[in-house]
Amino acid sequence: MRALNGEGVPTIDLSGRVAIVTGAAQGQGAAEARHFRDLGATVIMVDISDEKGEAVASKIGATYRHADVSSAAAWEELIAAVMAAHGRLDVLVNNAAVHWMRLIEDEKIEDFDRLIGVNLRGTFLGIKSAIAPMRASGGGSIVNIASIAGMRGFQQHGAYGASKWAIRGLTKTAAAELGPSGIRVNAVVPGTIDSPMAWGGGEMPAGVSFDACHSAGWARWRTSPRWWRSSPPTPRVTSRAPRS
Repeated sequence: MRALNGEGVPTIDLSGRVAIVTGAAQGQGAAEARHFRDLGATVIMVDISDEKGEAVASKIGATYRHADVSSAAAWEELIAAVMAAHGRLDVLVNNAAVHWMRLIEDEKIEDFDRLIGVNLRGTFLGIKSAIAPMRASGGGSIVNIASIAGMRGFQQHGAYGASKWAIRGLTKTAAAELGPSGIRVNAVVPGTIDSPMAWGGGEMPAGVSFDACHSAGWARWRTSPRWWRSSPPTPRVTSRAPRS
């Protein structure tokens, strides 16, 4: 039986593993990067918020790289840099996303395209870009961050919800295609998280509170499924979308 930590989660050693975490400058992404570092992985943090990203990377001992996840050229450059520096890629967490609340009839087409570009196209490009280096590394794990908004309908979440529903479907297809290559693909489905993205870049509004027994929580508390599904002892776990 594997040892458990204080939270009852199996202990994981990711020493020697190389992980990319997108959208890692703040919130969930920063917490995910921090956990991977705590578990011994070499972490490459990816974002476009350079000042925040570099500060977090310096604090936790990770490497920060500026990259727009919606750009195929940026992914090509990122993967080339990671392989040149480390010679392998074991884990990819497709966490980068943008979010806002807006009625469908009020949504601007250019904003819809931007959101889909980051949330869905960015995830697709991440998966596509990781395949060759993960195969060369003997396999790997891709974790896509979906959302409860991709499990049920919420008002004012037409664009965001559509992107997260699509990520769940993309995850299942990728898992079916990549499983024979030893590449596991899973999605994590968080509820509402107290992070800057949830509040439009700011802090939780005054008077708002969460009940941890419901689908809400803090980024640090919600990261365990990400690294557990990225660990070597879970080779058969693929095409899952657990609630976080």
